[in-house]
Amino acid sequence: MTKAIMLQGTGSDVGKTVLVAGLCRLAANRGLKVRPFKPQNMSNNAAVADDGGEIGRAQWLQALACRVPASVHMNPVLLKPQTTTGSQVVVRGKVWGTAGGRDYQALKGGLLGAVLESWEAVRDGADIVVVEGAGSPAEINLRANDIANMGFATRADVPVVLVGDIDRGGVIASLAGTHRILPEDDRRQICGYLINKFRGDVSLFDEGIDQIGAFTGWPCFGVIPWLEEARRLPAEDSVVLERMTRATGGALKIAVPMLERIANFDDFDPLSAETEVEVVMVRPGDELPCDAGLVVIPGSKSTISDLAAFRRNGWDVQLEQHVRRGGHVLGICGGFQMLGRKVFDPQGIEGDKTEADGLGLLDVVTEMEPEKTVRNVSAVSAVFDVPLSGYEIHLGRTEGPDCQRPFSIIDGRDDGAVSADGRVAGTYLHGLFSGDAFRRQYLADLGIEGNGMNYRAEVDRALDGIAARLSELLSPQFPGFEDIL
Repeated sequence: MTKAIMLQGTGSDVGKTVLVAGLCRLAANRGLKVRPFKPQNMSNNAAVADDGGEIGRAQWLQALACRVPASVHMNPVLLKPQTTTGSQVVVRGKVWGTAGGRDYQALKGGLLGAVLESWEAVRDGADIVVVEGAGSPAEINLRANDIANMGFATRADVPVVLVGDIDRGGVIASLAGTHRILPEDDRRQICGYLINKFRGDVSLFDEGIDQIGAFTGWPCFGVIPWLEEARRLPAEDSVVLERMTRATGGALKIAVPMLERIANFDDFDPLSAETEVEVVMVRPGDELPCDAGLVVIPGSKSTISDLAAFRRNGWDVQLEQHVRRGGHVLGICGGFQMLGRKVFDPQGIEGDKTEADGLGLLDVVTEMEPEKTVRNVSAVSAVFDVPLSGYEIHLGRTEGPDCQRPFSIIDGRDDGAVSADGRVAGTYLHGLFSGDAFRRQYLADLGIEGNGMNYRAEVDRALDGIAARLSELLSPQFPGFEDIL
């Protein structure tokens, strides 16, 4: 029978995604057929699965760790926040609808059937499935109709390991408090816990382990230190954006405005890994740095809304000044749409406002359309004539005179636009900087010599490194892995 283990956290951003990826690679390196699964994810960092449709970027990474194609069944429910109170709901890769937070709490129980069907599809033929929860099971106010944590674990009868983040403090209280407030049926599902992101002498926490055991009766399956290899993996959760600014003093400074509905910000990870590049995530309220050579406007889940916020921050004026100084600009997906003259949304797909003036740096116009483009692509750079690969996830069609100078050619079709002077460009292609040849040429055009790395190989090495560390640190009794630890 297929084994399974689920990692749930005492809160968000406790490191579940990285631990699941590491466990997947550990099992794969031991010759097991392993698969990832996350019943419900909330993220605007999406990927295109190999069988078509959207999934969380984290599950794409975890599939890579398993060395298997990514499937929509690995993340059957994906919530993509569009406003402070509502999200687009994606079910098995396709847009299911939109719902406000309160409405979704009532609706999500009806999605359990789709979750369990996908669960069976993922389990089929696997030796072990490693499941990732979302948020915390201690959010007992959301327990009714839950499909993300204990609602799934109890229904599918999957044992749970609870992950506590010691770096943020209060880990003993977090674990003991979770034990205290969980209903008895949920509490019985938990077979132990992990301490994650520990710094310093692990033996100093021996007494803490004893105290957690006294409060909960749960065994500790390991104390995991801060894993440096995790920095080389794509980040999924927007809560880490505050920590993504690098102050390296690189020869090229790239400024990325942190839009309110920023999407697919892992587009910039390959640039951050370049020795001579400093990527600065510019927070709302801060100014675009005057010494930036390139400003990249990232993807957005709500282009018109983020355009308004862009102007409120004064970034529109600062971007014009950047261009007048000779700086370069690149817009990706929603950022590309924002660079045009106008954005129209006649059907109100993104919200109540049906049109907005763009930033006017490209002579193009975008009209939102209900059918979403979701696909992996291979392309060629129209500027540098080198191969490109990546994926498209977007609503809308963009046309105009600057599209006569495309950014790339995808399956014989023009993509994007470039200004007459070549310093402003836009594209719908996510993941473009993962291509080593393109990244090297793009940086060279900006006067920077790349470090020659193979980005995908670096990610692969990071996964192997995390797997090796976990094999050293986990208890031999870690559920589902007893035979390989």
